Amino acid sequence: MNIHTLQIVLSLLAIAVLTVTLFRRLHLPPILGYLLVGVLVGPFGAGLVASNEETRFLAEFGVVFLLFMIGLEFSLPQMIAMKGSVFGLGGSQVLITGGLAALLAWLLGLEPRVAIIAGSVIALSSTAIVIKQLAEQAELNEEHGRLAVSILLFQDLAVIPLLVVIPILAGSTEQGMATVLLWALLKAALVFAVIMAIGHWLLRPLFHEIAAARSAELFTLTVLLVTLAAAWLTHEAGLSLALGAFLAGMMLGETEYRHQIEADIRPFQDVLLGLFFITVGMRVDLLSLLPILHWVVLLAAVLILAKAAIILLLVRATGRSMGTAFRAGLLLAQGGEFGFVLLDLSLETALLPGPAGQILFAAIILSMLVSPFLIRYNGLIANHFCALRNFSDEVQILQDLEHEAEPLERHVIICGYGRIGQNLGRMLEQEGFPYVALDLNPAVVREAHEAGEPVHFGDAARREILDAAGLGRAGVVVLSFEDHHAALKILQHIRELQPELPVLVRTRDDSYLEALEAAGATQVMPEAVEASLMMGGQLLLMLKIPGSRIFKIMREIREGHYKLLRDFFHGDEAMDLEHDEAFQERLHTVTLPAKAFAVGHTIGDLHLWDWDVSVTAVRRGGIRGEAPGQETRLQAGDVLVLAGTPQHLEHAEGLVLYGH
Repeated sequence: MNIHTLQIVLSLLAIAVLTVTLFRRLHLPPILGYLLVGVLVGPFGAGLVASNEETRFLAEFGVVFLLFMIGLEFSLPQMIAMKGSVFGLGGSQVLITGGLAALLAWLLGLEPRVAIIAGSVIALSSTAIVIKQLAEQAELNEEHGRLAVSILLFQDLAVIPLLVVIPILAGSTEQGMATVLLWALLKAALVFAVIMAIGHWLLRPLFHEIAAARSAELFTLTVLLVTLAAAWLTHEAGLSLALGAFLAGMMLGETEYRHQIEADIRPFQDVLLGLFFITVGMRVDLLSLLPILHWVVLLAAVLILAKAAIILLLVRATGRSMGTAFRAGLLLAQGGEFGFVLLDLSLETALLPGPAGQILFAAIILSMLVSPFLIRYNGLIANHFCALRNFSDEVQILQDLEHEAEPLERHVIICGYGRIGQNLGRMLEQEGFPYVALDLNPAVVREAHEAGEPVHFGDAARREILDAAGLGRAGVVVLSFEDHHAALKILQHIRELQPELPVLVRTRDDSYLEALEAAGATQVMPEAVEASLMMGGQLLLMLKIPGSRIFKIMREIREGHYKLLRDFFHGDEAMDLEHDEAFQERLHTVTLPAKAFAVGHTIGDLHLWDWDVSVTAVRRGGIRGEAPGQETRLQAGDVLVLAGTPQHLEHAEGLVLYGH
């Protein structure tokens, strides 16, 4: 590397660090920072970096890893479960938005095949921006968040055939296009079958062997090899690199190593994807856009308004409320990163004219700049819109709820009226305590309301719904559902409005116990641990232990945050893809052979706390010692019982056995 090249790299890194730091400080997506860096350092900006074949080839690996991650997160069972929203809403959105945009582009003078590409680009939204910001706002599991994720899932899948089709459209005449396209689709199907067969018969045994070697470097190298080999295979078949990466991700996503693979590959993806967006920004010629800037702004405004309106109408047609439909439209109104991928590919193949590509590039970037603000304030904007338009369903929900809760004092607000919420309601009714229940399942609300129960349709994560339910006069709030994201959002509202109000929260397990308590939950009831506690209490009662003693034990366990019951041996059980166990504590035993590093050392010498791992017991000569002290000196044959997360336990075991 010569000095000039090193200066270019240093300049690029310095500008990227400063810009991305600024964007993060402003709570804006880093993607926008990378785009701005590209504009600043590219040939149409300061000219520090040339937009040539080498930079574009390197940046393409960012797209490869992005598609690999999409494939890794792809779940066929989840797709089947969400098929109505994914294929119904998602398919309709892509077809209608893409079709209308393509028709408009054709009417403006573009060739039919170019118009199809332009329509496809405009139909896509930004998965990276929407998912990340919704997760930060704890809205992923709210109704509008789930709808947005379903539509984004279909958009991501729609990119795959487009990656196959664009090179064909570029290299074919109108007359021969059908034959060439059919041949390309057949090749894609054949490559898909070959890669999936390899994945089914070879990958799982291979990764079992790699995992048994307990080498993080070897594991990461194998993941990179599989990803790039699949990309090379599809490229050799005349298809795109990204298609092979997506198929590789699909294969590995069905294995139990999915979460570890995602953690290992994320740094490569983030860095290379950042480079891709920098090269996208380098393509924007601000000087040439200045005379037509008004057209760019107009196109960006039309894109945002048209996409939001189409999604609003589609969601409204499914029977959802106007507020939910409006919020879903705001979330997906922008262009997306896959639009850049398709645009980049179209410009490389000379399928899209340069001026048209420049306008589309700039319009999508503008829409993405506006998007974080639309997403951040989607609830506020939707509320003002619905109030302004006086939509009867939204207003009627609030009026009915206010009317029901108005005479109540010191009542209980039950958020979630499933089986547990209904049982709590019956217990309260039997003891004469008033309550109001909220739920988002229209069928449950309708049937319960017809039966005379005080249940209303409403999203408890919305401040105005809580106000209408009489939060200021309530005695207790109960969150009876399992969604911890929504629970955190509700707790935030409650603590802002009523800091001293007791809140009882139900969770599936103890994974988010501390987070919920930190957010303001008075008491968190993890189902799995509480079931163990109740069963243990009944067992002790059957063993003739006095009831007062049992009550004391149960009280101490609850007051101690269930510490006694939270760690357990997982063995070889399959990983639950809905709950990432990579961040859950578990127990693991390690037997010390004579040559183990830990033999002769004290527990304190090992510094296991550096990995957030603790020694809960030592078994020596058949005798088990609980909570050994840091001064305990270890001997050959000792069995250590370690507590920690799987990733930390792996490091700790290597330290105990090998000293590293």
